[in-house]
Amino acid sequence: MTTVYEQRTGLTRREMLKRSGAAGATAMLVISGSAVIAANRAWGLEVTALKPETMATLIQMARDIYPHDHVPDKFYAIAMKGYDSEMAAKDAAKKDMIEAAIADLDARAGAGGYLGLGWEEDRIAVLKQIEGTDFFKMVRGGLVTGLYNQKELWPLFGYEGESFSKGGYIDRGFNDIEWL
Repeated sequence: MTTVYEQRTGLTRREMLKRSGAAGATAMLVISGSAVIAANRAWGLEVTALKPETMATLIQMARDIYPHDHVPDKFYAIAMKGYDSEMAAKDAAKKDMIEAAIADLDARAGAGGYLGLGWEEDRIAVLKQIEGTDFFKMVRGGLVTGLYNQKELWPLFGYEGESFSKGGYIDRGFNDIEWL
């Protein structure tokens, strides 16, 4: 008995998920309509004002500015969501500034844009070109609170939260932070 397989062009959803799982911890953000979706993780982010490509680039940019291999992309996406829902949605000038800055970043990265650069070192080299711009300073400054103020993220760093309500740090293990 001969088995005949149907020849298909393109990539099926099942094949994409299978391949992304085989790639290990490789991050893969898929842009679909007005959303950025992590194909190998169970999260997605709806984008309302910015282009989904712009949001995907912001998420990768955030990861490159504050890289933590043990922090999932969803936390970077949450940190960047305000650029879409607060800044771009409420102020057309800021939306234009963000879109233009990402277009500039893509142009500096060359063919394939910033997301097309496969090596972190190559993306860092492009970020160094814009580190003096107001846009870069805005993103880097916003990440300090946008990323590190997420309570769900604190256990990954060994941070227990504020200590005042628990009597302070002096009597509660002041010197037991292991990751420093």
